[in-house]
Amino acid sequence: MADQKKTIGIVGARGHTGAELIRLIAAHPALELIFVSSRELDGQRVAEHIDGYASELRYASLDPAGVASQGADVVILALPNGKAAPYVDALDQARPDTIILDLSADYRFDERWYYGLPELTRQRWRGQKHISNPGCYATAMQLSIAPLKDLLAAPPVCFGVSGYSGAGTTPSDKNDPEKLRDNLMPYALTGHMHEKEASRHLGLPVEFMPHVAPHFRGLTVTTNLYLARPLKREEVIQRFHASYDNEPLVRVLDEAPWVSQIANKHHVDIGGFALSADGKRVVVVATLDNLLKGAATQAIQNINLLLGCDEWTAIPRP
Repeated sequence: MADQKKTIGIVGARGHTGAELIRLIAAHPALELIFVSSRELDGQRVAEHIDGYASELRYASLDPAGVASQGADVVILALPNGKAAPYVDALDQARPDTIILDLSADYRFDERWYYGLPELTRQRWRGQKHISNPGCYATAMQLSIAPLKDLLAAPPVCFGVSGYSGAGTTPSDKNDPEKLRDNLMPYALTGHMHEKEASRHLGLPVEFMPHVAPHFRGLTVTTNLYLARPLKREEVIQRFHASYDNEPLVRVLDEAPWVSQIANKHHVDIGGFALSADGKRVVVVATLDNLLKGAATQAIQNINLLLGCDEWTAIPRP
C-alpha cells in the first residue's frame, strides 16, 4: 500500500479538525494530500497554518464540482451540519468509487452509510464507500455503555463536559473564552444530536446533558448505568477489559480519568467504575480528545479500514 499512495482531499479544512487531519495525513505512508478546500484561506500556503507541514500545497476555494474534478481517491468532508449533500452528489456522479468520509451528523442515521465507530462497528462494514464519522460525545458515550448494554434496567444518564474547540471556529457564546472564563455553560439539555446518535446506534434510549468548559480541547463523560441485577466491581471491570483489551485506542483504567491528561492523545480512557452499595448502579467515566479520537483520528481509522491498511497506520498509540 505504501508503494502506491492513494490521493486524498479535505473540504472545510480551516477548522480545528481539518488541521489535525492534515497532520495525520502528512505522516501516513499510504496517503497523499492533493487538495484542501477553504474559502477563507483560498490561495494561502497550508504550511503557514499547520505547524510542521512542509509541502507547497495551497488552500483552494472549491465548489462541489471543483472538488469532484480533483479526482481524489478519498474525500473528507469537514463541513457544518447540513452542508455535505451537494459534495456527495457531485462526487457520486463524477467518480462513484470515491471513498467519502463525512464528519458532520448528516449521514449518521442513513443506513446506506457505514457508521464508523471501529471498536463497536468494524464488523458491520459491508463494503460501503461512504463513511459517517461518529460525533465526539457519541463516541465516548457508546464506548462507556456497550460492555454493560445487555444488563441495563433503565436508560443510561450521561453528563458531559467539553472544551470549547468542540464548538468550532465560527464565533459563538460556546467558544468565546471571555464568556467561558470561570464558567461552565450548559446547552441542549435534551435532544442533543449526540444523544439521538448514541441512542440510535446502541439500540436503546440514552439521556445526555452537555456542557462547555473554559479549556480548549478534550471532553469527559460521566455515565450512570442502572443494572437489572447487582454486580461486583471486579465483574464490571472484567467486562470492560474483555471488550477493549485488544483495542489499541481504548485504555481501561482503575481510577476515573482526567480530561487534562487526554489532550493531544489519540485514544479513549475509561475508568472509575464506582458501584452503589446494592451493586445495581455503576458510574463510568470516559475521556477523549474531541479533535482526535472524537474526530480526526477516528476518521483515519475508518479510512485505513476501507483502504485495506492496518487500521492504526499513522496513528500514535498510547
